[in-house]
Amino acid sequence: MRGPAAVAVAGAGPTGLALALMLARQGRRVVVYERFDTPRPIGAGFMLQPTGLHVLDRLGLTDRVTTLGQPLDHIVGRETARRRIVLDVRYADLNAPRPQGVNALGIHRAAIFQVLYDACLAEGVAFETGCEIAAAADGRLAMTTGLSGPRFDLVVDATGARSPIARDLLVRQGSPRRDLDWGALWATVPWPGAPFDDHALEQVYRGASRMIGILLCGARPDDPARLATFFWSLKHADHPAWRAAGLDRWKAEVRALWPEAAPVLDSFTDPDQLTLARYGHHTLPFPVGDRLAVVGDAAHSTSPQLGQGVNMGLLDAWALAGALEGQDELDAALTAYARIRRWHVRLYQALSMGFTPFYQADGTVLPWVRDHVLGKLARLPFAARILAATVSGVLMDPRA
Repeated sequence: MRGPAAVAVAGAGPTGLALALMLARQGRRVVVYERFDTPRPIGAGFMLQPTGLHVLDRLGLTDRVTTLGQPLDHIVGRETARRRIVLDVRYADLNAPRPQGVNALGIHRAAIFQVLYDACLAEGVAFETGCEIAAAADGRLAMTTGLSGPRFDLVVDATGARSPIARDLLVRQGSPRRDLDWGALWATVPWPGAPFDDHALEQVYRGASRMIGILLCGARPDDPARLATFFWSLKHADHPAWRAAGLDRWKAEVRALWPEAAPVLDSFTDPDQLTLARYGHHTLPFPVGDRLAVVGDAAHSTSPQLGQGVNMGLLDAWALAGALEGQDELDAALTAYARIRRWHVRLYQALSMGFTPFYQADGTVLPWVRDHVLGKLARLPFAARILAATVSGVLMDPRA
């Protein structure tokens, strides 16, 4: 074993758990610090792309995750006025599809959490719960209670987009976070079945100010019932007005835009069933410090338009674990990790920011361009492959 013998990982999301598992298998002592009293997932379903599945392949967990998830083969988006398809991304268009046959997977966060958590326990990873992290310095984690943890050879921040550790680094590196105006309401609902496509993420748009999506995301580990993630694009500032207007008015609007979604709406009887997700954009120029590495959304967060969040975090974990295994000196390993991830992260941060206004914005020009120009260009043979590679996360393929 090279590098640090003892590592603290802050955050028990998919990125933190995957990294903890990799480091434990390298023979390191790993302690995961989690703010909840019992480790548990937060959030709804998401898409595992070829990049994220590649990391799970290396961990030997893909088969178990696949049994809980739902294989997907395309993403389709329609505009509401004429029901035209304006987005159609097919994983079959990839230059090198995964040999295992599953290129993308809809998965509930509870499912991937349980798979990774069980694997961590089996490898002897320790968990400290009820620890709200406030800062990190000199190999120690400081809690919001004012207490500090023991000293580690390395601390890894995997606490997500609102990380206080990353916030301090962003200020010092002159790259502050920018909160985005748009977010989304999301909820987990029973899978409605036909006429929805079992193997697609389906979306409907009215301009760029209304977006509805339904993704089949498999099942939770303790219940075989199939689930879907439903989401509705919304500005943060409009959330109080949405609540005040009542569910009936909102349901009528959804049905008018997407009549097939009516069975999904029957699941909602209380506005608190829909959680408002808030998005922001930041990229740490140097996701490392003294005895510190930052991974996942803490290192780079943006809107979810390209569905890369968890996948980018898994790639971070894979790159950091590889760098630590390949270098004797910690500083050299951290420098290698930052170098390995730099250009892929920056490319997808830029792409996500560029795509977002076409799907979440006021005005009519950009959605018109999306529907009448980009939609037609995407149907060209060469463009289909580029689009599939973009959505899959394999541009500047980090797996090479």
